[in-house]
Amino acid sequence: QLVESGGGSVQPGGSLRLSCTASGGTFSQYTVAWFRQVQGKEREFVAAIRSSNSRAYYTDSVKGRFAISRDNAKKTMYLQMNTLNTEDTAVYYCAAGPGVILSSVPRESAYIYWGQGMQVTVSA
Repeated sequence: QLVESGGGSVQPGGSLRLSCTASGGTFSQYTVAWFRQVQGKEREFVAAIRSSNSRAYYTDSVKGRFAISRDNAKKTMYLQMNTLNTEDTAVYYCAAGPGVILSSVPRESAYIYWGQGMQVTVSA
């Protein structure tokens, strides 16, 4: 089970940090990721960090603004979001999965555990 926290509303240019904590499982062995979904659109990949080498991956629109990290001792993953703009408004989901190969990192189907989703709204 993944439990998210940290969503909310912020003005353009502001920052938010999302957290996602796992209960049970071998968190340190999972690739963890963040996805987001705008109402009426498909869920899209935002960022991921693999278990094997802790390298991070980002979709182009968030590179340089967002940072994904993980604390395996706390079974928690984070998404630090800076310089937010209105296009970042969405429901954000955390996800985790074992044995995620590199080519599958941005694919929803690679992840078997999902958070409940939380709203992030960027508006003036």
